[in-house]
Amino acid sequence: MSRSVDAAAVASPCTSVCAIDPVTGLCCGCFRTLDEIAGWIDLSATEKRDVISSLKTRRSKFGAAIEARMDNHAER
Repeated sequence: MSRSVDAAAVASPCTSVCAIDPVTGLCCGCFRTLDEIAGWIDLSATEKRDVISSLKTRRSKFGAAIEARMDNHAER
C-alpha cells in the first residue's frame, strides 16, 4: 500500500466546528492545532494516528475551559 493511500485511510477528526480558541490555539471542535489541521493531508498514517491519540488528553485538559469561553463569546 502506498503512503498516500495508507494516510488517506485515517479519517480526519474534524467535527465541522471550526473555531480556534485564542488561549490554547486549539480548534474548539476537534482540538487540533492550526498546523495539524493545515498539514493533515501531508501527514503519514502514523503521524495522523499520533495526532488523534493526543486529542482525548487535550479535550480532557482544555475542553471545559474552551467550552466556557465559547459560551461566553456566544452570549455577547
